[in-house]
Amino acid sequence: MSAAPSAVVEVAVGVLVRADGSVLFGQRLVGKPYAGWWEFPGGKLEPGESVEQALARELREELGIELRESRPWVVREYRYPHAHVRLHFQRIVAWDGEPRGREGQSLAWRHPSAIDLAPLLPAAIPVIGWLRLPDRIGISCALELGDERFVEQLDRALGRGLRLVQLREPGMPQARFDPLFRRVRELCTRHGARLLVNSRHPPSYWQACDGVHLRSHDLRSMVSRPRRPVVGASCHDAVELARAGELGLDFALLGPVRDTRSHPGAAVLGWPAFERLARDSRVPVFALGGMDEGDAVRAARAGAHGLAMMRAIWR
Repeated sequence: MSAAPSAVVEVAVGVLVRADGSVLFGQRLVGKPYAGWWEFPGGKLEPGESVEQALARELREELGIELRESRPWVVREYRYPHAHVRLHFQRIVAWDGEPRGREGQSLAWRHPSAIDLAPLLPAAIPVIGWLRLPDRIGISCALELGDERFVEQLDRALGRGLRLVQLREPGMPQARFDPLFRRVRELCTRHGARLLVNSRHPPSYWQACDGVHLRSHDLRSMVSRPRRPVVGASCHDAVELARAGELGLDFALLGPVRDTRSHPGAAVLGWPAFERLARDSRVPVFALGGMDEGDAVRAARAGAHGLAMMRAIWR
C-alpha cells in the first residue's frame, strides 16, 4: 500500500529589498530541518490568513519590523523530505524598523550579484536568478523606426541602463535581419546587456546570443526548455503561464494589458485579469502591451516583476 500524499503547506516568504538592491537572508536555527542553511524570512499561513497577513505577522515575530508594502511575485511548490510546501514569494519594498534576529537567528544582507552565503535552502536558489533579472525589457521595432534610428535609440537606452533586449522583427528579410542582429549584439555586449532573439527567427541566432524569447505558439509546442542561458516566453492566459513554469523558463511577458498599435482590436487583459494571473505565476512576469514608465508602480502592485516595452522605451 502506498502512503497517502502529504498535504501541501502554504508558506509566505518575504524577500526584503533595500534601496541598494541588497536582500535579507536568515540562518535556520539548530533543531529545525536544514539547520544552519540560509533562507528568506517567512512562515506558514495560519487558518484564515492571507499571504500578506501571514507575512506581516511572521516578519514582526522573526525580525521585529512592521510591514508597510509587499508585492506578489512568484509562487512555487517544493518537496522537501519533511514537507511539501507551496511558497508564496513576496517582494518587500517598505517596512518600519531595523531587522534583527528576534529568535536568535543570524541575519545577512547580500546583493544578488554577490551571494556568498552557503548552503542556501534549495527553494531559495531560483530566487537568486529572479533577483538578477532587470525590471525593464526593450523589444525592438526596427521595421517601424528604421534600422539606423533604432540602433541609435538602442544605444541611448543601453547607456541609460537597459540590460535586457529582445530582437523581434517579424517579416524582416534575412538579408536585412542578419546585419541588424550583429549590430545589436555588439551594442549589447559593449554595454553589458543580455540579448534574446524571438523564436520567429532561426535558432542559429538564439545560439549566437544570450538566449531566446518564445512566441506563445512555440511555448505550447515545446517539450523541454531550450538549452540557452536565458529563456523567456510570451503568455496570454493561465495555461501558457503554467507551461512557462513547467518548462522552468526564466520569465514570462503577460499581456496585452492594454490596446497596442501592433495589435489593434486584439482582446486585452486589463489590470484586474493581469493581477489574477500574475499572482499565481511560477515565474516572474513582465507586463506587456501599451506600457510606458507611468505604469511602473501599478504594474508592480499587480505582481509584475517589471515592464516590457516596444515603443515607449525607445523614445
